[in-house]
Amino acid sequence: MSDETTDKTSGETSDLTTESHDPSVPAAYSSFMRQGWGDGEVHLPQHPIHTYAAERRRKLAEIFPGERLVLPAGGYKVRSYDTDYRFRADTAHAYFSGNLTSDAVLVIDGSSGGEAVLYARPSAGRETDEFFRDRMYGEFWVGRRPSLGQISESLGLEVRHIDDLADTLRTTGKTRVHRGVSSVVDALVSGDDARDGDFARVISEMRLIKDDWELGELQHACDVTARGFEDSVAEWDRVLEFGERWLEGTFFRRARAEGNDIGYDSIVAGGSHATTLHWIDNTGPIEPGTLVLLDMGVEGHNLYTADVTRTLPVDGTFTQLQRELYSLVYQAQEAGIAAVRPGEPFQASHNAAMVVLAHGLEDLHLLPVSAEEALDPESKVYSRWTLHGVSHMLGMDVHDCGQAAPEAYAKGTYAEGMVLTVEPGLYFQADDLLVPEELRGIGIRIEDDVVVTADGCRNLSDSLPRTADDIESWFAEHRR
Repeated sequence: MSDETTDKTSGETSDLTTESHDPSVPAAYSSFMRQGWGDGEVHLPQHPIHTYAAERRRKLAEIFPGERLVLPAGGYKVRSYDTDYRFRADTAHAYFSGNLTSDAVLVIDGSSGGEAVLYARPSAGRETDEFFRDRMYGEFWVGRRPSLGQISESLGLEVRHIDDLADTLRTTGKTRVHRGVSSVVDALVSGDDARDGDFARVISEMRLIKDDWELGELQHACDVTARGFEDSVAEWDRVLEFGERWLEGTFFRRARAEGNDIGYDSIVAGGSHATTLHWIDNTGPIEPGTLVLLDMGVEGHNLYTADVTRTLPVDGTFTQLQRELYSLVYQAQEAGIAAVRPGEPFQASHNAAMVVLAHGLEDLHLLPVSAEEALDPESKVYSRWTLHGVSHMLGMDVHDCGQAAPEAYAKGTYAEGMVLTVEPGLYFQADDLLVPEELRGIGIRIEDDVVVTADGCRNLSDSLPRTADDIESWFAEHRR
């Protein structure tokens, strides 16, 4: 990475994002750099979210009439000293605006039917040094940012310079802020924890039901994710050579080729690593005779993500024991998917899957009581080997709508248009002395993404096989 920018100097360029080790800039160089540039305006097509976002803003304004609603995109986050993570806009900001550029702030006027202004940082003009000196925003460093006009044309929003935001927020009027996204914005508006917390709840609950465009984005994310799984199997000889890291890198390549990024850190868990639910170190070997659990999802260009898990036999075929355990988890998932219907409690899928797993554990002679006793809410001893809930909402966040009220989510009911995961698992820890030695270190999870329909649900990720037989056939087909 190059480090040849310039040091901060006095005058108009003193606020540039530069480093102390950068060389100084003579006035002649600065003057020369501002000359002789052509017109770099680039037309941006209208964003497909255009009409959807306008309706979302209108509905939000109706909930908070007469109030100013502030939704920041957020800024860059430091990875190490002067290097930042790749920027990813805050979910709520992107949902209501479509904007994905950093440092922008959406301000919705609740007294005018959802009219909104987006305050954004545009590409710097050639009349300042920013375009060739600034490490964080300079075009020659990080690429051209769109102009205010380009953003406005693309999103169908009035767009003003971010420097005008402070004056707007200082004007009187009841204001709610989506807090914790931008420390700059948080500091500009005095907070009311109850009022802002209620705002966060509402904007989370508005995302519970996905519209047709969102469902298309999620389907695309699932389809690309399936291709990423196929890529991983196609390079199996490399997987055996380099282990979990190769699987992680192979899937990431597909995510970047056809999407924006991975939706979350990939879980690539070979052998006993599969019993660690969020194993993201991905540093271990992939060893013959074992299973590998792959929990991975592609985030599309508009930030909607898939979340899919498959557990594969490293040798391409399951041993008899592995097949029996895998089939038990599959049966649990089938029960969980069948339970997803409009009007049913959100916990219905979890409860249905747990009934299957508890009886399976009873058949394995692992439970200290009967399956029915273990399923009693006052017992739940079967959970030693199931550990987690079966479902969570899915959308722009892998654990979507997390600030929704319990009554609208975990204690609520399924509704048409909701998208959620169904992901039961069995996990036998390597040091669990209450299970036979041959079970220790085995972890199995099967996860799919389903959308609630009028009479049940539809599996968005069903292009990937789920039964043991189909897994083996698929593995053989795609391994080169």
